[in-house]
Amino acid sequence: QVQLVESGGGLVQAGGSLILSCAASGRTFSSYSMGWFRQAPGKEREFVVVITWNGGRTYYADSVKGRFTISRDNTKNTVYLQMNSLKPEDTAVYYCAARRSMVLTTTQEMYNYWGQGTQVTVSS
Repeated sequence: QVQLVESGGGLVQAGGSLILSCAASGRTFSSYSMGWFRQAPGKEREFVVVITWNGGRTYYADSVKGRFTISRDNTKNTVYLQMNSLKPEDTAVYYCAARRSMVLTTTQEMYNYWGQGTQVTVSS
């Protein structure tokens, strides 16, 4: 079992930055691909970014490419999402997810574990 806890959400003005963290329990964190997803009010949850077990590969949604950066520290069992140049349309609940695989995927159903989410609100 892997438990995921997100933190770092909050209210920020457009153009600002936030860093989200996702702390994972379990001794096998380094064998999981980690993804971030988000769900805006009235919309379905969508893929944001994913990172391989060793951080060697990443894949971003076009909507965040160049503004968001994912990273991970396997010694701390933590994955991070640096969000810059935030826009009002980035407002959503952000979820981290873990997949017991070394293969990247953007498909939510392929992820084994989910956090409870953290709210990010970007004001205009």
